[in-house]
Amino acid sequence: MSGPHRNTSSTRFPVAVDDALRAAGWQPGRWDMHQAEQWADTLRGHITPAGHRHTVLASAVEVWAEFGNLPIAPTGPGRHIAPTRLRIDPLHALHAARTLADLGRALGTGICPLGTDGTDAALLAIDTDGRVYSLDHTGDWYLGRDFDAALGTLLTGTRPERLTRPAPPGTTGTADTAGPAGASGLLPGPAAPRE
Repeated sequence: MSGPHRNTSSTRFPVAVDDALRAAGWQPGRWDMHQAEQWADTLRGHITPAGHRHTVLASAVEVWAEFGNLPIAPTGPGRHIAPTRLRIDPLHALHAARTLADLGRALGTGICPLGTDGTDAALLAIDTDGRVYSLDHTGDWYLGRDFDAALGTLLTGTRPERLTRPAPPGTTGTADTAGPAGASGLLPGPAAPRE
């Protein structure tokens, strides 16, 4: 996070994001590490019937501690699409360990759940480098290089980038985007409409 931004009410977030966070009860310095550690312990202890486990990442624990359990809702209209609400509670993805592991394998990184976004409860996840993704019935979406950028994407209605598989050598465009299971090398690609 760099110095002050234009059109901001704090040095960290654009006005629309800052307004939504403060309306949800967030304030600078909010930190509930006790709750974050409970979530980490629950995720580490959960094993699916098929033996899948969650990866717990430091980047996720920091997001949980700062934004956990806040009902974050947009306070204005969207830029490209309708802005969406979100809730940071990784236990909404407790039974999605395989889905998240498949995405991580396709991206070549570890993936950890963050919570949900939207009324359809798309899963929010973060990777080892802090990049944030949304997984829903329409596909897998890249929301931003870090959680602050993802907040901006969701709360301002900025169109996210769909994750796509690169086209096979010698062709143009992208391969089928049916989802991460069995895919390799997913990349952010041209944005398709997200409902």
